[in-house]
Amino acid sequence: MSSSCKLHRGLQAKKLCILLAASLISVGCPDQPEAQLDTLATIELPPPLEVASQDKQTDQTVVSDGCKNAGTGGATSPCLSPTRTPEYYVDQGNRYFDTLDTDADPDSVPDYSPLVARWEWPPWLLLTGFGEETLISTDEFLKDFDPSTVPERDCRFFPVQPFCRCYVTFVYEGGPCPIYEEFTFNDQGKMTFIEAWSDLPGMLPMPDPSDRWAEGPDIHRLSTKVPGLGNPQGLIDLDSDWMKEAGAGDPEIADFAMRASDQWHYWAEALKAAGDDFFAVGCGWQ
Repeated sequence: MSSSCKLHRGLQAKKLCILLAASLISVGCPDQPEAQLDTLATIELPPPLEVASQDKQTDQTVVSDGCKNAGTGGATSPCLSPTRTPEYYVDQGNRYFDTLDTDADPDSVPDYSPLVARWEWPPWLLLTGFGEETLISTDEFLKDFDPSTVPERDCRFFPVQPFCRCYVTFVYEGGPCPIYEEFTFNDQGKMTFIEAWSDLPGMLPMPDPSDRWAEGPDIHRLSTKVPGLGNPQGLIDLDSDWMKEAGAGDPEIADFAMRASDQWHYWAEALKAAGDDFFAVGCGWQ
């Protein structure tokens, strides 16, 4: 590897450390990172909902087999059906990438849920944002400090969650970085969960390489398992019985809930464990 690439890897680690500090400052309580979560926790979930009978459902209603706890606050995302046009969901996905693209309109921002979560699978750092303000502030900081463009995008609508799925290429100083990303939404069309993988062999969630858009069985994704993403507001309640029960049977859900309960602490741990070369690994620069 060239000396310039090695230098870039080291700079990436330093930039991410500064990002952590900047994010804590943006929250306004660097010694108590859970303060933001306490504020978000004041949002109340609606009471359990009545499940519509089959004869009342429209022909456009599509509920995935992955729906669990339907009609309750702990419903999973496949219980929801699209409430907006396909073009709307594709536009929201593109707006997300606009927030990380220095060439894009700075006013182009998706309609985030107040409890939107972003999960990026290894070699990335797992939970990299929980809460609307966290995502907005960290993405604005990244555009200034670690600029990138996203010139290649292929975002498509799907009638089951995640409603928007995209293949994109970020371009950094060190080179191109191919990513596969999925977006989950609530009934108001707000983005509730963002999930990302490196678009590299062995790092994608689909076991069948020919299943380009992750439509087959046994897709390894988190968004369809987290309780709460399938209630009409798509709000996650970390302390709910739904979350505790799901976490007891699924270590990935338990890990998500743990990280979301103290996101900056576990983010720093993930950064330390990743090593200086994780950016090069995730982008395929090695």
